[in-house]
Amino acid sequence: MTRLALAALLLASTPALADATGTASWYSQGHVTASGERYDRHDLTAASRTLPFGTRVLVSRMDDHRHVIVRINDRGPFKRGRVIDLSQTAGERLGIGRCGVAHVIVQVLR
Repeated sequence: MTRLALAALLLASTPALADATGTASWYSQGHVTASGERYDRHDLTAASRTLPFGTRVLVSRMDDHRHVIVRINDRGPFKRGRVIDLSQTAGERLGIGRCGVAHVIVQVLR
């Protein structure tokens, strides 16, 4: 098996790429993200503890099925029980601006 095929097999079977359910939150502080990009609250981006930078995910609310597609460009969330931190605009599109959190399903788009 070639190194490339082995790497593809490992990435395809990595638990970090599995769908997740849990709590999403949003953040709006301006800083440089873990990927080196400047945080822009207007971009549809998110922070994940394990997903590779550049991964696109579909985040869907479990209660009303609103959804948004975001690109992972930061690390987090660092609060226990949360599965993803969204940019301010992504959070607003999910309708979690006022309450700050929502129960979601996070699905990796391949």
